Amino acid sequence: MTHASEAARRYASALFELAQDKGAVADVHNDYKAFVAMAEESQDLTRLLESPAFSRDEKVRALAEVAKKAGMTDLLAKFIGTMAQNGRARDIVDAQHAFDELYAKQRGVKRAVVRTAKEMSGAERQRIESILAKAVGGEVELSSEVDPSLIGGIQLRIGSQLVDASLAAKLDRMNTAMKGA
Repeated sequence: MTHASEAARRYASALFELAQDKGAVADVHNDYKAFVAMAEESQDLTRLLESPAFSRDEKVRALAEVAKKAGMTDLLAKFIGTMAQNGRARDIVDAQHAFDELYAKQRGVKRAVVRTAKEMSGAERQRIESILAKAVGGEVELSSEVDPSLIGGIQLRIGSQLVDASLAAKLDRMNTAMKGA
């Protein structure tokens, strides 16, 4: 999970409040998520956001064009332009992550990350999601990561809680117990 800077969080909070006032939180969320996906797939867009070689005005014009061609909401297009104009183009992606957290919190969604040694099947993923939903008493958004070093089993993180039921952790515990014997 990405940790946004304080500036990115402030911008995200302002956007969230504006989107709420206009009743457009879901639309802004979807468009912002799509914009970040474009940035992650496009080296040129990433370079535009991060490089000091482009002036603020160049960034504003280019980002306005990207927003127009992508069909983004006016609110999000203006927001991205404002961040670029204020010299915060590098924080646009982090601000989306902070916005996403606010959106999930508003909807009462809990976020969970599951790490496994190999890719989970759809059925395994659904089973874990339903178990977690019952455990937390609400909707759960599950993201998954593959980490072959776990050997087997799973690691599950919900908020700051970590449940480590991986084979690697069990082997570590056995090793520690044997050293102490």
